[in-house]
Amino acid sequence: MIKEKVINKVFDKLLSLKVKEQSERVILSVAIISYLIHLTLILLANYDIIQIESELLKNPIGAIYTPFSFVLVYEVYLLIFYLPKSISFYIGKQYEIITLIVIRRIFKDIANLELTSKWFESKSDLQFTYDTLTSLILFILIYYFYKNIIKREESSLATQKIQTKDIERFIKLKKIIAILLVPMLIVLAIYTFIVWGNTTITDYASGAIAFKNINSIFFDEFFTILIIVDVLLLLSSFFHSDQFHKIIRNSGFIISTILIKISFSTEGIINNALIIGAVSFGFLILLIHNKFENNTLPKNS
Repeated sequence: MIKEKVINKVFDKLLSLKVKEQSERVILSVAIISYLIHLTLILLANYDIIQIESELLKNPIGAIYTPFSFVLVYEVYLLIFYLPKSISFYIGKQYEIITLIVIRRIFKDIANLELTSKWFESKSDLQFTYDTLTSLILFILIYYFYKNIIKREESSLATQKIQTKDIERFIKLKKIIAILLVPMLIVLAIYTFIVWGNTTITDYASGAIAFKNINSIFFDEFFTILIIVDVLLLLSSFFHSDQFHKIIRNSGFIISTILIKISFSTEGIINNALIIGAVSFGFLILLIHNKFENNTLPKNS
């Protein structure tokens, strides 16, 4: 078994509060620089100084897409950061990521709005409407999701102190998973970007398809990894708890992640419905789980 000191040392190198704050500053700086570069490219393209055909180089509003991409990178880091601390907060970060993906998609598509009287006959205008409403609904759901987590945490602080020894191994496992996720996701990000960039440059037809699916780049594979992690957490949780409502909660979170993963393979209103359904399902699972916690059974997890 890996020694506790080694795990904690590596964990502090990658996922300590200090590293989190440093990462935040770096990502913010990169986001600002990338935004300015994107705006410059749009200016040069509009004056025909450079010849690049891209939807993201037609309107200055589209430049917001780029810094938002780096904000999403930071959200991925935060998801890993919160994994050892709380499964519920870890799931909440998944919901934040898919919400930011929807908002980023709005910035990408807003430049293509047709703004005609036939609003509901235009595919791009309809998608903008779906995404705008979806982002509002997700924002509300995430608010109540976190509100119920915090309420539950506050009501069980004393119990958690007693339970520390019982869940020590589980926390250790979550730290190991979090440590492994950091290099894995860095490699995945570099690989998917290189593959997409190469496809776009070398094969116009495939590149057009790749650009159409730009919002799912990296995140499709990323949520596949999260499903694997969620299943590992569910199976590992049996070592310190066999309570029915705990099992249902963790299983429900897996279903929620799977629905988000499936949404990347769909378009239009089906995509939005799957995303809203995934977050709604996770929120309701948490709500019912908390009702069980308040009304049942000895709490040993």
